[in-house]
Amino acid sequence: MLKMERTTFCRRLCTVLFFTNCVSGNYPKAQHVSWLSINFKTLLMWDPKPFNYSYTVEYSVVGQIREWNQHCIRTMETECDLSNVLTDLKATYSADVLSEPLHRVNSDLTDFPHTSSEEFTPYQDTLIGRPEFKIEVSKDKRKITLYVEDPPIALFNEQNKLKTMRDVFADELQYKVTFGKATSTGKKTKMSASSEIELDRRDIDPGVSYCFNVQAFIPSRSTDKQLGELSQTQCSPGANKSFFEEFGIGVIAGFILLVITIIVVAIVVTVVCCQRTRKANTTGKEGVPLRSV
Repeated sequence: MLKMERTTFCRRLCTVLFFTNCVSGNYPKAQHVSWLSINFKTLLMWDPKPFNYSYTVEYSVVGQIREWNQHCIRTMETECDLSNVLTDLKATYSADVLSEPLHRVNSDLTDFPHTSSEEFTPYQDTLIGRPEFKIEVSKDKRKITLYVEDPPIALFNEQNKLKTMRDVFADELQYKVTFGKATSTGKKTKMSASSEIELDRRDIDPGVSYCFNVQAFIPSRSTDKQLGELSQTQCSPGANKSFFEEFGIGVIAGFILLVITIIVVAIVVTVVCCQRTRKANTTGKEGVPLRSV
């Protein structure tokens, strides 16, 4: 009974002294707290959208003192960009999402509800986005070279320029090339430790058009995170083809059959028209009476 009276008193006091912005009660816990990280652009995400409360994010290297991101204190958002504060890429981090009162609103709570994230190690867990690459075919058509652009990441070097995957992973960064003839469904693969990938007569047939996909490969990672996102498909130009190679026997045969069909139809229509004309002329002559001599 005494506890109920205290609660009622507190609520009445908050109503009367509204300018103090006092609130009491609990707040919903954050749900589905998870990490989303691509090319070291790392977001902490959660649900639901708040309506009369806010969220504060605390993070730390596992076992160390927790810190705040100034942009994620009593926020109404459901994500927090931690890219610039997770500076030790090989460290393992954890985070808490606290449910708190709105900005400039006080509360009689001393311990706010919170939800913890899973542990996250940027070096091992960030997803690697699709790389860009260019294709160069040698003059003799016997060699194709792929020039892969190491994907940029959401971190800057001392010259305030974006770092690349090569800056972080160094020799660990490899590329997996998947390729095949443009006219075939068969595929081959080739691994390269370099961003400049050469394919010669051991890999390709001279003068033939090939289509390529490239993706980053980090062998030290767990199996499900070794490969990055697959690049867009690009095809090399082939040698000049003959008329038959360009269109194929099937297309040419179909075209010839179409032409023959059109000719036959034209002949049939002409014959029918001629027959009808002759018949009309004959009928007309039979209907005219003979002149008297």
